[in-house]
Amino acid sequence: MSPRHPVTTRRAFLRSAVAATFAAPFITRDLIARPPSSQVLHASFGAGGMAWADLNEIASHKSVRMVAVADVDASRTGEFRKKFPEARVYADYRELLDKEKIDSVNVSTPDHMHAPQGMAALQRGVHVYGQKPLTHDIYESRQLAAVARRKKLVTQMGIQIHSSNEYRLATRLVHDGSIGKVREVHTWSSKQWGDNGAMPQRTDPVPAGLDWNLWLGVCADRPFIGQGWYHPGNWRRRLDFGTGTFGDMGCHIFDPVFGALELTAPLSVTSRGPAPNAHSWATDAVIEYVFPATRQTVPGKIPVTWYDGTKRPPAHVLSLLGKTPLPDQGSILIGTDGVMVIPHVARPVLLGAGKLGQSNWPEVGSANHWHEFIDAVRGVGKTSTPFDYSGPLTECILLGSVATRFRDTTLEWNASKLRFTNVKEANAFVRRGYRKGWETKGL
Repeated sequence: MSPRHPVTTRRAFLRSAVAATFAAPFITRDLIARPPSSQVLHASFGAGGMAWADLNEIASHKSVRMVAVADVDASRTGEFRKKFPEARVYADYRELLDKEKIDSVNVSTPDHMHAPQGMAALQRGVHVYGQKPLTHDIYESRQLAAVARRKKLVTQMGIQIHSSNEYRLATRLVHDGSIGKVREVHTWSSKQWGDNGAMPQRTDPVPAGLDWNLWLGVCADRPFIGQGWYHPGNWRRRLDFGTGTFGDMGCHIFDPVFGALELTAPLSVTSRGPAPNAHSWATDAVIEYVFPATRQTVPGKIPVTWYDGTKRPPAHVLSLLGKTPLPDQGSILIGTDGVMVIPHVARPVLLGAGKLGQSNWPEVGSANHWHEFIDAVRGVGKTSTPFDYSGPLTECILLGSVATRFRDTTLEWNASKLRFTNVKEANAFVRRGYRKGWETKGL
């Protein structure tokens, strides 16, 4: 399967636009095309947890044949073996890529392996469905998007709610001017993917079936600690392996804000919450972004603030809701003509004057996010969160994670140079080195 080329002048324009404007998401969504095929040969990186959900959704497409899986923990492959008895099972994704003929793969592993696994597949011409956040580090997101674009490969990030009626409707209402021009945004999640406790000072036996070296992957070697400190449940809390609450839920909840406002790269980011400790992310984050204006916002600079754990928007913002209950997770968009609440996940709520009564809301459909990816691989339609959209979105999220390391310090960001311009120390967290033997071409 080789990609069908878009019109040359269009492609050239998009490449220059991406370089000049940080891959504005509303410009690049029609890059993906591929000739039809009767069958897509698919593999999964990961067999349990979110990988199990992803691979089952993908396999439910009538044109997919599941040919292989790679999982570092053999104890999590049992259900896969039962459902797909003819598929091969590997521990090392690199061996799978070397031995199998596949068209597409889903990367549904812990965050620290998203980039090396996704890039290894892209370098081999394999189309990639990558779980959120797209990568663990900012540089990795930029590189994955660039390679996917250059190779004209089909990509999709696993923010499946992007394809839901609820988030599509919220974006459409903003674009239709239902609350006028947006002047500020507040967005939050109640989840608490952090840990301020002490790291256990012990070494536990590695569970049977788990290849600890392969699980560590690109990260530095260290002893295994059991009782869920790392695997399988709490790696999201750890600096080296996860990206905290914001990395987990921010990619979902920030998505309709990013798309509706057509945001590009932020100008600056400031953390007002606690800093991480030596090994784990903090909770109760308050992260203040400043974005340049877009056609969906008032002129000037646009503040967007994230809260997680127990933190929420200030009282003067919450007072705008009146008797409308505050969702456990979601966003408030304050416009010149009204206010929109986007719950996670439910239909948006319009408050204030507003230009559009609820009886006049447009009809907005939904899509199967996973099938959309497979259809695009077959040359039918295009994906809605290709890496040219989800890469910049992930970069924004990860900038907030970096900011938490420099509390009460405004970090000024130069997106074109991929650097903080005023706090040089922060640049150490834009790109990290990989463990020897785990170097990945393109990263």
